[in-house]
Amino acid sequence: CLVCKKIYIHLKVYFQHHRYDDMVRALFAVQNECPYITRIYSIGHSVEGRHLYVLEFSDNPGIHEALEPEFKYVGNMHGNEVLGRELLIKFSQFLCEEYRARNQRIMRLIHDTRIHILPSMNPDGYEVAARQGPEFNGYLVGRGNAREIDLNRNFPDLNALMYYYEKTNGRNHHLPLPDNWEQQVEPETLAVIKWMQNYNFILSANLHGGAVVANYPFDKSRDPRIRGRTTYAATPDDKLFRQLARTYSYAHSWMHNGWNCGDFFNEGITNGASWYSLSKGMQDFNYLHTNCFEITLELSCDKFPSASALPSEWMGNREALVSYLEQVHHGIKGMVYDENNNPIGNAEISVAGIYHDVTSGVDGDYFRLLLPGTYTVTASAPGYLPSTSTVTVGPAEAILLHFYLKTAPKQNLKVKPHTGKKNLSAHKAPLKLGPR
Repeated sequence: CLVCKKIYIHLKVYFQHHRYDDMVRALFAVQNECPYITRIYSIGHSVEGRHLYVLEFSDNPGIHEALEPEFKYVGNMHGNEVLGRELLIKFSQFLCEEYRARNQRIMRLIHDTRIHILPSMNPDGYEVAARQGPEFNGYLVGRGNAREIDLNRNFPDLNALMYYYEKTNGRNHHLPLPDNWEQQVEPETLAVIKWMQNYNFILSANLHGGAVVANYPFDKSRDPRIRGRTTYAATPDDKLFRQLARTYSYAHSWMHNGWNCGDFFNEGITNGASWYSLSKGMQDFNYLHTNCFEITLELSCDKFPSASALPSEWMGNREALVSYLEQVHHGIKGMVYDENNNPIGNAEISVAGIYHDVTSGVDGDYFRLLLPGTYTVTASAPGYLPSTSTVTVGPAEAILLHFYLKTAPKQNLKVKPHTGKKNLSAHKAPLKLGPR
């Protein structure tokens, strides 16, 4: 069949592994194809000086629009886990093509969301792995950066601090970083942390390989190993994280089956610490230092699949990548204003019964991911009286809930002194060679 042969050749050409220069060309080609809805920017450099390029999709690229949530996908954190990198390049091409074809679902996503795609967090490690190629790639060759540091063990350890605060009723969000943290992390990690601090990300996923499962926080166990196994470490948002992980797993062609790569994960999801405990990982850091909820997606048994496997991997993940992105539009969102309708940035939004607050962005807008249900929500800010509302969240779009804070009477302005938090960074965990 001549037509079939042509389609097959087209797919083979279309799906290929991208070395650094090829990846950069592919991203700029998308930007050139869809110039009005995309922007390319660099968040920093790798050890060897390669740009960490991000491709942004939005109807107003480069601008945060109030009440429009920010979302990110991060790929190739481990240089030899390459499927995420290729899927994100293909996903970028897909978003551009479908927008131009006037696909209503994709148009709505791009109009209502600011989407950031970082296909490769570890371009140096990738080049090491790619030089070996799919056939000979070792389990660890190219995993770390150019200094052979595992970037998913390189973030400041905020879990130890959080677990201490849980016992002492301390802060439950935006935990402070240790002194000199910038000197303690790799350039790639530093760039990603600064990126998180500069954009008010609400939802994220971090794409890995070596297993097939959606992994959710916490990654670090609260307790020592019991009978040789680490124990489940639930976040205050455990039910929500489980639902986010299930969203990807069930939209994926085979992840939800449970049996993959010789492992069984019920529904294709797992709590990170329940699988194995991991310190200084990126997903826990997102939750403990920012407003962002992140899960880790393990997407292939083979860390470096051959190019011929890429078309079927893309078809298996395409719907899941879109469905997961759509989850950023659930829960509640709104503005926090003062009495004169001026927006209040950095106001705290707390939900009764969930020991994890979020904050409003610099424009005064906030986003709180929540499952359907009825919630009591309080907004507070220094110098203002708190305001509380009850809201019922449905399964569809986020419910709009604005807060108007009144200035507190002068005599009530007892601002709690900010206590300097000790750096409780934990001792280094023994090296784990699992996918994450």
